[in-house]
Amino acid sequence: MKRIIPTIIAVALAGCFVLLAVGRFKSYDRCVSVRGLCEREIAADLAIYPLSFSVTGEDPATIYADISQKNQVVIDFLKQNGFEDKEITVASPKVTDRYAEGYSNYNDRYSVRSTISVYTNKVDKVKDISAKQSELLEKGIAVYSGDWNSPTVYEFTALNDIKPEMIEEANKNARAAAEQFAKDSHSRLGKIKEAQQGLFSIEDRDSYTPNVKKVRVVTYVTYYLR
Repeated sequence: MKRIIPTIIAVALAGCFVLLAVGRFKSYDRCVSVRGLCEREIAADLAIYPLSFSVTGEDPATIYADISQKNQVVIDFLKQNGFEDKEITVASPKVTDRYAEGYSNYNDRYSVRSTISVYTNKVDKVKDISAKQSELLEKGIAVYSGDWNSPTVYEFTALNDIKPEMIEEANKNARAAAEQFAKDSHSRLGKIKEAQQGLFSIEDRDSYTPNVKKVRVVTYVTYYLR
């Protein structure tokens, strides 16, 4: 009987330790997963502005001479509005032989499209010059831009400059959400169990102001609860 009592006590103590271990495990197993969002509206710092026009005719040599003369008019127009030679690119003309493609109802056999593009950081000047295209029409050049074939593109290229601040803000927002959850559940926020940074996305703020970008990042964080 004397030997049985110590054995019972040992088993009971072992049971207590097991329960304690389970209790600790469950405590550490309690987690909350949250997302931290950071969004900013940023002005585009790069613009790609194409100006296109077409010339039609029967004689390729005459068409190319006309294209050359009009290209120079467009280039002069761009320079007068603050753009430099290094920002201006003239693409190879795109030639369409209408008869070869089965369009025999046109008076002119050939249609040649010329595109002159501006690649620049002067985003505001691009916006301004878009409203002056009618000046080229007065000179006999019907330019078109902004259509699906030659859209004006605005980009934001300095993402690396704002990444650290945005990630920090997203992480703070994630922690604030986790702390609120802990408070509501009568718990305390513990250490981070795991964290993941989502990809940055850059989109137009809306279809009317493509020169203003919305930069967005989401972080995913899981905290222990105590």
